[in-house]
This record gives sequence, structure tokens and C-alpha cells, in this order.
Amino acid sequence: MLRAEQDTSTRRVVLTLLKTRGALLVSEMAKSLQITEMAVRRHLNTLERDGLIRSTLVRQAVGRPSLIYELTEQADNHFPKNYQNLMLDLLHELDEIDAQAATGTLSTVDTLFEGRKQKMLMKYAPRMKGKNLAERVAELAEIQNSNGYMAKVEEDASGHYVMHEHNCPITEVAHAYQQACHCELALFQELLGTDVERTECLAKGGQRCTYRIKS
Repeated sequence: MLRAEQDTSTRRVVLTLLKTRGALLVSEMAKSLQITEMAVRRHLNTLERDGLIRSTLVRQAVGRPSLIYELTEQADNHFPKNYQNLMLDLLHELDEIDAQAATGTLSTVDTLFEGRKQKMLMKYAPRMKGKNLAERVAELAEIQNSNGYMAKVEEDASGHYVMHEHNCPITEVAHAYQQACHCELALFQELLGTDVERTECLAKGGQRCTYRIKS
């Protein structure tokens, strides 16, 4: 059982390595993972059999051709995504907007995202009750991590909290609709009860989403 868990963990690391660095040779993966090339090939064989990676033969200037490995489209499902929940939320909001439109009240995409924000506020606000700011920030990071954002909190030199989100499960939506980012920022401010500033954004080409939280 322990060996099986270790194998699964190593294969997960291989997938993450290919996700963050792109296509790699066996030798490059072995060096990064600090395991033998034989061990790497064993994991690659399993991942390729499961349809999560593909190999391509590449010719080099010197020596024999080598196989280079990369993720398949199927592998993308093994990384945090939240499209399904988001789209379901938006569709529910669309139903309500249609009902409003029937009475002559026109709605916009802004209204749709605002409605989703209000539902998330109702869902998460109870978790903030009775907590001080530090505890609320920690709770928010836990909420975001449960939704796949890979959040981490630290304090800066001025004593303010800084939350980094290393993954955005709704990046494509945020690229198309900046309202998603605006509503998320507003949600954070209301849940924390303090000023929050976004200083970096994945949807705008940043390496991560970073929020500076006034203490």
C-alpha cells in the first residue's frame, strides 16, 4: 500500500513538473526529481498508458534521437479547475435575470456576476463571524484553497497581510470578463471588513494573483 501511494505521489509530481516546465527529456526529469532515469521511465509508462502524457521522438545535433514528453489535453483535468461550478452559478443567475426581464427590468453581465458574488458572500460570511482579522485572512485562504486557488498568506514589511494565489481555476473566464476579478476583490473586502488591493493578476499576465490586505 505504501509503495502504491509513493508511486501515485511521484506521478503527480511528474505531471506538475511537465505542467510548470513544459516538454522535458527523461534525463531532465530525473535530474529535477533526483531519481534514476529507469524510475522516471516506469512512471512515464504508466502516465502514457493512462493517456496523460505523450512522447515525441526528437533528433539532436549530437547522439541518438531522444523521446521528449509533454502533457496531453486529458491531463489538464488533473489540475484545479472551477469552470463547472462557475458556469452553474452563472446559469442560475441567468434564470433570475430572465425572470426580471419578463417584468421589464433589464439586466447586464455586471448584474450576473454581482448576483454570484452576493451568493458567495451569504455562503462564506458565517465563517468569518467572531474572528479577528488574522483569523479571517487565514479562513479566506482556506476557502480559496478549497476552490483550487493554491493560496498562501504572509506579512509584508509594513505589517499588512499579503495573499498570493498561484492558480486561477477560472482564468479563461476572467480573461474574457473582468467583472469576475472585480467581484472577487469586492467579495474579499466584504468578507474581511477591510481595504484589499490587488497588486498582481494572472488574468492580466501576472505570475500569480496577489492581494494586499490592510491590517
